[in-house]
Amino acid sequence: MVYHSSFVDEEGISKACGCPLLPLKSHIKGPAPVSEQDSTDIVDEAITFFRANVFFRNFDIKSSADKLLIYLTFYINIALKRLEGCRTLAEGTKAIINLGLEDVPVPGESGFPFPGLFALPKTPKESVLFRNYLKQIREETSGRLLSVAYRPNGTPNKWWLAFAKRKFMNIIVP
Repeated sequence: MVYHSSFVDEEGISKACGCPLLPLKSHIKGPAPVSEQDSTDIVDEAITFFRANVFFRNFDIKSSADKLLIYLTFYINIALKRLEGCRTLAEGTKAIINLGLEDVPVPGESGFPFPGLFALPKTPKESVLFRNYLKQIREETSGRLLSVAYRPNGTPNKWWLAFAKRKFMNIIVP
């Protein structure tokens, strides 16, 4: 059974391209509202549920937050693929920073992994807002992923990096 997000459509959460702009426990500047540090956010859910959800080929969507969970699961899969050859935390950090510098496509642009999952942006302003949110959430996910993919002594955690070989929803990671 697929793990779904606990963030169901809540009142007061703004959306871009049909995706809720959920609060993040983040120090990274961006359009996401700031969440309390002791609460669970969507990045925590994505990392916690990744190792179970990556085994599924189908993912039934129960709330719009599940769309974001799908996107983050795929992004974690890409990040782990990049970390696969990195033997130290320093090498892994460099690989993740390079991943963060890549362009972030939005729905309707080539390179967006899930056409049809999110609505197309109605205005250029919505496109920029969604791109900035995805960039912020990817950077936050990358930082937190490093803390689980590598042990405190800087060596790779094989119980995490082994999942780099998995295909999520039968999508081949570039």
